[in-house]
Amino acid sequence: MKNFLWLVVATLMCTTMSAQEVDSAAAPRKTVAVVLSGGGAKGMAHIGVLKVLEKAGIPVDIVTGTSMGSIIGGLYSIGYNAHSLDSMVRVQDWSYVITDKEDLRNQSISDRKKQNTYFFSTGVTLGKKDMNAGGIIKGKNLAELFQQLCIGYTDSLNFTTDLEIPFACVATDIITNNEVVFHSGRLPQAMRASMAIPAAFSPVRIGDMVLVDGGLKNNYPADVARQMGAEVIIGVTVQGAPKVAEDMGGTMSIISQIVDVNCKNKVEDNLAITDLHMQVDTKGYGSASFSPAAIDTLIRRGEEEAMRHWDQIIALKKVIGIDDRFERKPLTPVRPEVMTEKHRIISVSFENMTPQDERFLRHKFHLNHGDIIDARLEQEITTSMRVDLFYQTAECSIIPVKETHTFAPRSIRPDIEKKWSSADGVQVVLRAGNRKSVQFHAGFRYDTEEYAAVQLGLDIPLKTAVPISTDITLRLGKRLMAKGELTVHPRSVIRPMITYAFRRNDVDIYLEGERDYNIRYNQFQAEIIPINHNLRHFNIQYGLRWDYMHYRNILGTEASIQGVLKNEHFYSYHARVNYNSEDNWYFPTRGARFKAEYSYLTDNFAKLDGKPGMSDVNANWRMSFSIGERFTFQPMLYGRLLFGTVIPPTFGNTIGTEWFGHYIEQQMPFAGVGNIEYIDHQFVAAQLQAQQRIGGSSYILLRVAGAQQGDKVKNLLDRRTMLGVQAAFYYSTILGPVGATAGYSNRTKSPYFYLNLGYEF
Repeated sequence: MKNFLWLVVATLMCTTMSAQEVDSAAAPRKTVAVVLSGGGAKGMAHIGVLKVLEKAGIPVDIVTGTSMGSIIGGLYSIGYNAHSLDSMVRVQDWSYVITDKEDLRNQSISDRKKQNTYFFSTGVTLGKKDMNAGGIIKGKNLAELFQQLCIGYTDSLNFTTDLEIPFACVATDIITNNEVVFHSGRLPQAMRASMAIPAAFSPVRIGDMVLVDGGLKNNYPADVARQMGAEVIIGVTVQGAPKVAEDMGGTMSIISQIVDVNCKNKVEDNLAITDLHMQVDTKGYGSASFSPAAIDTLIRRGEEEAMRHWDQIIALKKVIGIDDRFERKPLTPVRPEVMTEKHRIISVSFENMTPQDERFLRHKFHLNHGDIIDARLEQEITTSMRVDLFYQTAECSIIPVKETHTFAPRSIRPDIEKKWSSADGVQVVLRAGNRKSVQFHAGFRYDTEEYAAVQLGLDIPLKTAVPISTDITLRLGKRLMAKGELTVHPRSVIRPMITYAFRRNDVDIYLEGERDYNIRYNQFQAEIIPINHNLRHFNIQYGLRWDYMHYRNILGTEASIQGVLKNEHFYSYHARVNYNSEDNWYFPTRGARFKAEYSYLTDNFAKLDGKPGMSDVNANWRMSFSIGERFTFQPMLYGRLLFGTVIPPTFGNTIGTEWFGHYIEQQMPFAGVGNIEYIDHQFVAAQLQAQQRIGGSSYILLRVAGAQQGDKVKNLLDRRTMLGVQAAFYYSTILGPVGATAGYSNRTKSPYFYLNLGYEF
């Protein structure tokens, strides 16, 4: 009997305790909102604050934001926690993201070279209004990044019910001057509209609205959070101290001040309804401070500001209605994996694209049912749409869908079918803007040898069934050049080409460091390249070339001039291999570069001056090996061997300066030799370069080179070894490398100094 009574008592106690736990679990708590202000790059500090809020166990039920606050908040609302955001912003190349440059890492070598020749490129659509105009930056790369980061949330959604955390962001309609609050729509588009700083970024057009930065009307949208049901508001602002007259030193500072003044709208009223406000110290940083060092500091300052409010944050938990036993629900899914996650394609749709372009993309990227797509391939597709197909804007959306499969089991009649659904597939949606009529490029450089030079480029796509592009290049300076290229872009990687070029050269030839003579000549050149095999880092060409050399003027003694120069025609056969996997065109830290060519020179397609033609074998190979994050070793081997009874002086070996083919096509660099010098027909060389990065964009380069030359291969070691050393300092800018070089060689026996400003061309 006693045992029975104890059992009853124990049961009642357990029941009471369970009821208490249920009541405790069911006890209501207040709804918490986090409000993140705009501020450009300064908004990186929001991530630091979110880290501390997560550490303290503060639940987040609503997120609202403006401009950069909308980006951080929008990503937070779909499952990126603070540490994921920290990692994500650090790995981005913001110098690329906040421009309209094309991501040519996976494009052809010629496309990458073009990007590293011109500092300015823009597409123009003739006969149509450019609906993406209105800012210095169209924001194509930002929009593409948002598409990638928001995989699974790129379709039209309700931001209150379809996201992990209810979210809203603010933009400004400059047509009506009204505040526009996004509670639904396409999340990447809403984030892009909210941060469209006037004049800096092009506005976003949705229907009749032309949307720019929401900070103009509501830079700190606490009122929006309150309207969404927030009972406790935690807010973060990153605005700096007010500017004074002395701070107005340029166009961008004036535009920035106009934006800042307008951003004060509603701020005081919204701060009044905020329960905990944190103002992060962003002194010393601006809206465009996207360098790795600046991002690191801003995130750290956000953490420090939140830690200064730690006691208030902990006290706020009691106001919310939670205690230390409260465990915050983890955000799902784990969003950082979206950049590497692979998806099976269920269907592909195309918007505003021709059937020919659809076939081109399907074939090139294998966009068929059952194929695989990930964020990297998504980026390659949008780049190809802009580079190969000449669309002004391109967008690739990956939307999760359920697929219905149909099959007929063997055990029953074939006409009886079963169906099932799965959610592991995606619909790929490719949207294109207007097609560019032309792509315009501009480059400028200055050096102490040729002084100023300008190069202009014009890419013109032809309206054909198979994509064909025409490239026109004009170089103005001491060396004049006009060139036209016609390239066919079939669905395969073979791109046949036809080129024609005119060069008006003015070249000084040196002998052991002293100017020997000057030669001025016109070169007419046409080439047919039926085999032009392009892969990401690899290019193979086979072609036939015609050259006509017309010598205008030769200044120098008869003894100094290399042979007898007369006007003449040449026909040559060429086979080229070009490989380049370097991560940077001018200052690589990893990867390799290899280029080799064989050509057979004639004057009648078979012989040269009645004898067998001249054979030209040349190659260069460079590797980059990094030691730590800043130091790189770069060994290089190169050379050129000429064989034949007749070797025209025009095609003889030359060395000098820092680049291959800078002044004339067969020119090879050599440390310590600053100008063009003729050498023997057989030449091989080795170079070792040490590259040290200082800060974010400065480089110190030290080179040492050695070479052997001779009239025949067997005589290469008979002559004295040529040695040279060189030291250089360069700073990488958006206009190209800017720096100075000093060198010395035992051939010239004198030091030289060279100044370069801009990309090499």
